Amino acid sequence: MEGFIWDIDPTLLKFGPLQIRYYGLLMATVLLLGYYFWNRQMRLYKYSDAYILSFPYYAVFLAVMGARVGHCFFYEPGRYLDHPLSILYIWQGGLSSHGATIGLLLSVIIYSWRYKMSWIVLADINAFLYAIIATLVRLGNFMNSEIVGRVSDVPWCVHFKRFWDDGEYCRHPSQLYEAAFGFSIFIMLYIVDRALGKRRPTGLMAGLFVVVYFIGRFLIEFVKEHQVFSSKASLDMGQYLSVPFVFLGVYLLYHAWQHRDVVIPEVRDESDMPAFLRAPVKQVNKSSNKKKKHHR
Repeated sequence: MEGFIWDIDPTLLKFGPLQIRYYGLLMATVLLLGYYFWNRQMRLYKYSDAYILSFPYYAVFLAVMGARVGHCFFYEPGRYLDHPLSILYIWQGGLSSHGATIGLLLSVIIYSWRYKMSWIVLADINAFLYAIIATLVRLGNFMNSEIVGRVSDVPWCVHFKRFWDDGEYCRHPSQLYEAAFGFSIFIMLYIVDRALGKRRPTGLMAGLFVVVYFIGRFLIEFVKEHQVFSSKASLDMGQYLSVPFVFLGVYLLYHAWQHRDVVIPEVRDESDMPAFLRAPVKQVNKSSNKKKKHHR
């Protein structure tokens, strides 16, 4: 049998009904690393702790919701329209990276509007998070033997024994292609960040990620198993969904080029924040102070 055999149990440890899966550990790593780079970038722009701590709630909730709803209506609309309650059964699997991207974009837009920030600055600050997700989610897919590549005879093809065909066919490890590609983008962003720091034009980081990632995603789809359309279709759903994001990335790069000589980092402290986010101010009871002076 040519190629490699992949038959790893997705569950790392079991403690009675409790299971620790590789995918879950990788998602936890996404949260930890994502927060680390988010915190680092926000402090570069001089934002206060209240800003830093509040955004992750938006990002996690809307990214997961977008990933789930995106999968349901991009890839299996008939099934979920017939049984809409099953959309809530997220533990049964079914998440879309394009849907997650839309959810993250919505979190950026809503948060920037509510807290009076530039959405492009916020998108830039999150660029590392995007690359981390693109890398570790695909590693999780590989551990789960899901979202596999098409049948191939390349020397590094993989027999996924836990896939529905029981590893009968040797396939492209497309999950590893995407993970390696996402990590390469992360390195690129890190180099740009270290080289330019605060001098980088607004929109550059997010624009680089979106353009490079979704062009790469478009190309990798040619070796991924068809998820919606038949093998006779020239393009797959993932490719159609990637095109609008490429245009968004081009816009962000154009914005960065137009503002290449005007790099003004935003500085925020609690005085700039909405009242409900500010730390409570202790009120001094003047009348009680007067009474104390009178008794003296």
